[in-house]
Amino acid sequence: MACFVINGQNKIEGEMTVQGAKNGALPLLAASVLVRGKTVLSGCPQLTDITAAANILTYLGCKVSACGDVMSIDSESASGFAVTDSLMHEMRSSIVFLGALLGRFGKAELTAPGGCEIGLRPIDLHLDAMRTLGAVIDETGGRLICSCPDGLKGARITLSFPSVGATENILLAACTAKGETIIVNAAREPEIKELAGFLNSCGADIKGAGESIIRINGVKKLTACEHRIGQDRIAAVTYMAAAAVTGGSIRLHFKNSEMLMPVAEPFEKSGCRIIQDENGVWLKAPERLKKLGMIRTMPYPGFPTDSQADLAVMASVARGTSTVVENIFENRFKYVGELRRMGAQIRTENRVAVIEGVRKLNGAKVVSHDLRGGSALVVAALCAEGTTIVYGIHHIDRGYEKIETQLNGLGAEIFRKE
Repeated sequence: MACFVINGQNKIEGEMTVQGAKNGALPLLAASVLVRGKTVLSGCPQLTDITAAANILTYLGCKVSACGDVMSIDSESASGFAVTDSLMHEMRSSIVFLGALLGRFGKAELTAPGGCEIGLRPIDLHLDAMRTLGAVIDETGGRLICSCPDGLKGARITLSFPSVGATENILLAACTAKGETIIVNAAREPEIKELAGFLNSCGADIKGAGESIIRINGVKKLTACEHRIGQDRIAAVTYMAAAAVTGGSIRLHFKNSEMLMPVAEPFEKSGCRIIQDENGVWLKAPERLKKLGMIRTMPYPGFPTDSQADLAVMASVARGTSTVVENIFENRFKYVGELRRMGAQIRTENRVAVIEGVRKLNGAKVVSHDLRGGSALVVAALCAEGTTIVYGIHHIDRGYEKIETQLNGLGAEIFRKE
């Protein structure tokens, strides 16, 4: 089993270009099944989740090739509409293929997705939305057998929660449905806007993406195009946190840096100086961080749940007491026990973590239980005294492209050991 060996207390300083967004790339890869022709995606991060999506595309009959950060998907030969259990279980986002397959073939056979155990991610919203569009779904035997005997038809869909995945599935399915579909209480994340932009470039008619109400007028067909994937705002926060806890300074080359605005306030409360411009973000950390106050995770444009673990590490070495309230997933605090092994003073009750900052953390052997908790353990190890060994790094590889190479380029001492 691979692990990271990290020698702590080296300042993270320098500049870097942030990788392409995992959460942006995955729905675009699913969309490549829906559109006809050859889709070319540049800026595609080299991650195990991306490999898992490529494996699904290949299984469905697409011709997939990759060269560096450019991935090409030719869907003309695609004929499959069923995905095996093993492929579905490789990542949590695999359910996004449901809308694309229904839109392309009018049928789909899937299972519930796998991936990180960060709590329930109910797919009821996805299934209810597909049923509203005309799909018939049989959930017996652990498989989802979906068909559209009368074709997909536009409808008004009101989401009880602004689910990113459900919004993506509706967009994919509704693009070629008959008539108009209206999504009420749609997710507003930048990844939704990117998916809609890609689909519009392929010939779709989508208006309002990035707002709470989206309107989709169905078209007869979509034609593939070339698209550059936006950068990963969650990875950007991880590298900012790494600089913050080590008292360092970092310059991130990051276009559309306004996407980082939801996380700017707690960084500034901690004493970090942040300057944003059209080319990216510059962060300068104080010698020791101040308390972050209260952080509440919320759907975009609120504070992202995917970044709360990194900020909890900052709070762990800051002066004073900070509080984290997790409003999205109930099992997002699995990393807390590992931070306690490193000397962090954290109390949790239900979805609330109260963090009393300590002057320093200590190196230890810790285990990553999920992607974002794993990145937080790496951030903690960077500022800890001594050596930390992080196991379970296959979770981290799902979302961070060569994280050890990036951090070593910024002054860290982190090594991958097989």
